[in-house]
Amino acid sequence: MTTDFAPEALFFDMDGLLLDTERAGSLAFVEITQPFGIAADEAEAFYASLVGTSSTATRGRVSEFIPGIDIDLFVDDWHAALDRHMDAAVPVKPTVRETLGLVAKLGHRMAVVTSTRGARAREHLERAGLLPHFETVVAGDEVTANKPDPAPYVEAARRLGVDPKRVAAFEDSDHGVAAAVAAGCVTVQIPDVRPAHLALPQLGQHVARDLAEAMRALRIVL
Repeated sequence: MTTDFAPEALFFDMDGLLLDTERAGSLAFVEITQPFGIAADEAEAFYASLVGTSSTATRGRVSEFIPGIDIDLFVDDWHAALDRHMDAAVPVKPTVRETLGLVAKLGHRMAVVTSTRGARAREHLERAGLLPHFETVVAGDEVTANKPDPAPYVEAARRLGVDPKRVAAFEDSDHGVAAAVAAGCVTVQIPDVRPAHLALPQLGQHVARDLAEAMRALRIVL
C-alpha cells in the first residue's frame, strides 16, 4: 500500500498499539477469575472481546459475565494483577520506540487517543518513556462518548486544531478503527489480541503488521 496523503497530525491508540499491555491484561484477567470457577480458555476469550472498549463498558460487561461481583473491588484486583504481570516496566510493542523517535525528529505532531482513564494512561506512557512524544492524551474519562464513537478522535483533532480528515490514526482494535474511520481519519489497523475466528472489519482502513510498516505504507517514514 502506498499513498500521497500528507497528514497534519498522527493519532495513536495506546493499549495493544503502543504498549504491549493486552497480553498482560489477559493473564491478569485469567488469574483473578479463577476463584470464580471460570476456565482459563473461557476467560481469555472473554477478555479478547473486551479489547478496545471503554472502562464503563468493560465494567458493565464484566458484571454480566460474573453476576453478583463487587465490580469496584474486582477492577482494583485486576489492576493490581496487571501491574504484577508488567513488573516495574510497561512493555512497549515492537518497533514503537524507535518509530516514534524518528517521527518526532521529523517534526510530526502526535497525540494518544485511548479508552483508558486519563491518570492510568499517562502513568503508563510515562513509565514506558513515551509520554514526551505527545502533545496531548485524550482519555476515556475525558470525552462525551467512547470508541467506537468518533468523539475521542474529534476531541483530539480539536485540541490540536486540525481537521480529522488530515489525520493519520493507528489502531489495533475493531472499536478503535470504527471510531477513527467515523471521524474521517486515514486509518491503519495493526491487529493485536483478538478472537481467533473474528475477521477484520472492512471499513476502508489499511492494515499493517507493526508501526514501522504502517509509517512506511503511508510514506510518513521512507
